[in-house]
Amino acid sequence: METGTLIFLFATMLIIGVLAARFSSRLGLPSLVLFLVAGMVLNRFIYFDNASFAQFVGIMALIIILFDGGTQTKWENMRPVVGTAGILATLGVLLTTVITGIAATYILQLSLLEGLLFGAIVGSTDAAAVFAVLGNKNIKKKLTATLEAESGSNDPMAVFLTIALIEMIQVPSTSVWDTIGFFFLQMILGLVLGVILGKTTIYIINNIKLDTAGLYPVLAMSAAIFTYALTDYLNGSGLLAVYVMAIFVGNSDLMHRFSILRFNEGFAWMMQIVMFIILGLLVFPNQLIHVFWQGIILAAILTLIARPAAVFICMLFSKYHVKEKLFISWAGLKGAVPIVLATYPIIAGVESSQLIFNAVFFVVLISALVQGSTLSWLAAKLKLTSDRKENRTSSFELINLGKTDSEIMEVTITDSSPAVNTSLTDLELPTNTLIIGVIREDKLLTPTGSTILQDEDTLFVLGNKQSREKAKVVLLGKPQKRRKQT
Repeated sequence: METGTLIFLFATMLIIGVLAARFSSRLGLPSLVLFLVAGMVLNRFIYFDNASFAQFVGIMALIIILFDGGTQTKWENMRPVVGTAGILATLGVLLTTVITGIAATYILQLSLLEGLLFGAIVGSTDAAAVFAVLGNKNIKKKLTATLEAESGSNDPMAVFLTIALIEMIQVPSTSVWDTIGFFFLQMILGLVLGVILGKTTIYIINNIKLDTAGLYPVLAMSAAIFTYALTDYLNGSGLLAVYVMAIFVGNSDLMHRFSILRFNEGFAWMMQIVMFIILGLLVFPNQLIHVFWQGIILAAILTLIARPAAVFICMLFSKYHVKEKLFISWAGLKGAVPIVLATYPIIAGVESSQLIFNAVFFVVLISALVQGSTLSWLAAKLKLTSDRKENRTSSFELINLGKTDSEIMEVTITDSSPAVNTSLTDLELPTNTLIIGVIREDKLLTPTGSTILQDEDTLFVLGNKQSREKAKVVLLGKPQKRRKQT
């Protein structure tokens, strides 16, 4: 195609994606369903079968989506559920793979290894789908944190199982013990490099002085991509490293936080649109007819048997009641990761790769359509919704101050903060430090001397960079006490 045609198609994909996201909430459907359908419709006008390019776009998009999701994940919410999420992300994926794989062996008439390969591809909960669907649902923090932590950390297990099974299919003499050792190496390197590069990124952002503030979000995103590339080069789990690094960045005392988070959010949406539409382009709708009934049966087995069995076994000794386990079972959404992983057998030349890809796509479509659209309804029926909303600051746009010595800092007051129930006049803030905005219950208040700070108020504080710690001590207390609060 000519350059102008490609640019026109790219613009068309973005416009269609934005409109699909706008109407998805009205229709009660996850936006990714409409993105995939849009890609399938465009497939009638554009011939696209480049699995390698689709895989590259998918991995790049997943890096950005994981980075965005990780930076917006609150560690104090995630910390109590890390153990449970970790078990679901490893043993849970393995159990789901085995149960679904055995079923696929008979339903799709595959060899046992090929059936398990199908199970591994659809075995993980997809981060892109979970972040997108749960982001606007008023579901209890405990459940949201569990699902986000699981989906953000279970991709390494799915990738490992997929690659290992492809190798076993093509090289029958592959050692199982060597494969298991490689998995632990991947996980350890992913965790360690995620921590190291996360701390390094925070230090660089907080100490480097760039010519324009607009470069800080680009620097942060570049650090996420570099984290994946370096970890993957060293045979570690790049996706896990990115998620761990993003959690460190998002929960740190970070300068230019607001602009970085807003940039991440917009960029993640763009990549999500592009990724799902391109993955939709890779599917030929007339081929899905051949796996129609098999896809429905496999989706039912995965949703109603394999996922619930894995969840209840993994959470046998956890402090979750039955209703919460049922909801987590139902919320095992499938999305981009299974489709991206389904390109691996195609590129590797596995004999039944096209059949597996079509069946995976069908299962993902049903999962997103049925499970994604009923999450809110099920949470309400099981009485797992929460009346307490997270404070969001996206409605309060700020001017970046670039190379000046001033900055705007975002601070959230808690019930244990020394500033709670205190008027602004009585606060002993550092010289030339002002509170320029207060967000309370999603409303922007104009602060005055008589304004009394309340629990969950989000403050925007303008001051010198050198006085940020003094201001935080006045508003939140000493660092040691703040650590105890979390």
